[in-house]
Amino acid sequence: MNAPLWVPSAAPLEQSNLVRFMAFVRDEGAPVRDYASLYRWSVQHREQFWSAVWRFCGVIADEIPGHGPWYTILVGRDRVAPPTPDLGPTWFLGARLNFAENLLRCADERPAVVAWGETGRTATLTYRELRDEVARAAAALRADGVRAGDRVAAFMPNVPETVIFMLAAASLGAIWSSCSPDFGVNGVLDRFGQIEPKVLLATAGYRYAGKPIDTMPRVREIAQRIPSIARVVVVPGPGPAGAPDVGGLRGGIAWRDYVRAGAPAPALEFARLPFDHPLYIMYSSGTTGLPKCMVHGAGGTLLQHLKEHALHTDIGRDDRVFYFTTCGWMMWNWLASALALGAAVVLYDGAPILRQAPVLWDMAQQERITVFGTSAKFIALAEKEGRRPRETHDLSALRCILSTGSPLAEHSFDYVYAHVKPDVQLSSISGGTDIVSCFALGNPMLPVWRGELQSRGLGMAVEVFDDDGRPAPVGQAGELVCTAPFPSMPVAFWNDPDGAKYHDAYFGRYPNVWRHGDWAARTEHDGLVIYGRSDATLNPQGVRIGTAEIYRQVEQIDEVVESVVVGQEIGAGVGADVRVVLFVKLREGLRLDDALRERIRALVRERTSPHHVPRTIIQVADIPRTISGKISELAVRQVIHGRPVKNADALANPESLALYRDLPELRG
Repeated sequence: MNAPLWVPSAAPLEQSNLVRFMAFVRDEGAPVRDYASLYRWSVQHREQFWSAVWRFCGVIADEIPGHGPWYTILVGRDRVAPPTPDLGPTWFLGARLNFAENLLRCADERPAVVAWGETGRTATLTYRELRDEVARAAAALRADGVRAGDRVAAFMPNVPETVIFMLAAASLGAIWSSCSPDFGVNGVLDRFGQIEPKVLLATAGYRYAGKPIDTMPRVREIAQRIPSIARVVVVPGPGPAGAPDVGGLRGGIAWRDYVRAGAPAPALEFARLPFDHPLYIMYSSGTTGLPKCMVHGAGGTLLQHLKEHALHTDIGRDDRVFYFTTCGWMMWNWLASALALGAAVVLYDGAPILRQAPVLWDMAQQERITVFGTSAKFIALAEKEGRRPRETHDLSALRCILSTGSPLAEHSFDYVYAHVKPDVQLSSISGGTDIVSCFALGNPMLPVWRGELQSRGLGMAVEVFDDDGRPAPVGQAGELVCTAPFPSMPVAFWNDPDGAKYHDAYFGRYPNVWRHGDWAARTEHDGLVIYGRSDATLNPQGVRIGTAEIYRQVEQIDEVVESVVVGQEIGAGVGADVRVVLFVKLREGLRLDDALRERIRALVRERTSPHHVPRTIIQVADIPRTISGKISELAVRQVIHGRPVKNADALANPESLALYRDLPELRG
């Protein structure tokens, strides 16, 4: 298509945070006149850029007499890969701040947290009320001996108590880590067992697709099998109000009793700690072994999220920000940071699609949501189900839709502009748990082009490398990399004293260059297209193909609900090759026949290339997904090759793997 799908309007653009930031740095001598020049300046002069973000967003920190908030902005500006754990790039040396203090800078009667479940709104907290709740929880943690560096873990749904406890832990300098309650016991043990938390926040149950789910048996087993847990704070689940049964639970106490609900709130104190003091421990998916434990620093997380929320998403005090996420996905942490800009954060816990009610669109209308975050899969399923929110809901407040989790297909762009809202900014964003943020994001200054991520993130030296480690030409797919340090790199991996796991995860392919693991291409508009994970790319006859290129076509077949595509190794020696195998889940009651197979192949051949055409297409009843909702191509690939999936508990539906084992269609 030769025309953009959306262009920014003049008046909102002139009032945007990004335009004001450009004026801010221009007044300080930065030669910026448009986004392209701002981006170049932000990468080439990264010390000045990140300092400007700090000051523009008003980061709260100690002042060092004679210096300001820090001694030095960046030590090791040309080092991306740390040669040792103690010699990596170091940001804002001498700075001392507290993450929770920056998120709780407001204390007024504006809404801070609005919570929804499948039946509607469940709670609202103003900023004053949120501060009081955090103060009560922090006092209880302090009384339990929680200090800076201790771990506080949560086995919780996306509800206000989870946000409150995270902020309480952060106020003390404790390290927060969370899993959603749909994890099995082993999945939780594989994560929390490594970090040895002192306190566990857990839910007695949750509701999904109308069904209440009791989690107390899992809570009891988790508490029993992690000896470090001295206190288990239990939040009531769905159903009649009342204290959960904590009898016989070692260190067990009900939420209301622990935080002394209704008692006067004590003074809220904040421990200001070094910029790199650990804030979060987050986890890799863990489908190929024990999850890697990534430690993210308070300052880097705060500064990166302020940049992404204020400049790339244009969030301010009048915004109501929603992202569909569980507490086991980094988008939960990302969403919570919108509190730092005084916005209202909207939480939702439950199934995203209820056949009897379009609950998320109902919520968007009732809460006047301005920024609506979701997954590419949600948008694709809404299209498959024939949802027409533009006709059924008042979305006049909605100005921005964010999508992540997997590449957003071109036809999904068309669907949003035709059937959701024609004047919305649709921003496909991409990053990861590894950086608790994004490499590519939306941009209020730039047009939206079909199938493209609008821009590389400010301050992020993002390139696409070819096989020889050189920048690939525009339009050529390659490895997504970052060639300069940035503040939200992990400060460490847990239990990785020599830094070997950290180094191998990102720096084993290109010396001193962060390899992120995405297969991508730059576009003529200086945006990006993501084709999928580079470790899941296909290589038939030596031609490297991103899986998203196939998904984009297959999803347009009306009979197909979803699919997963993998490469099967066939032959050996000089005759070795990769066979492209496509598994499809069809609409209920349909069977895959030769006619449908040929339609799929013809569409893929017509719109991509003969190399993309799947040689084998097989119908399956379910597609394996990680707990955060991402299709697990690697797990399927392991199974079809007869290899073990080392950590099936990282999957939301591990039983689905049996559908891919010993299939006669894949023999020979």
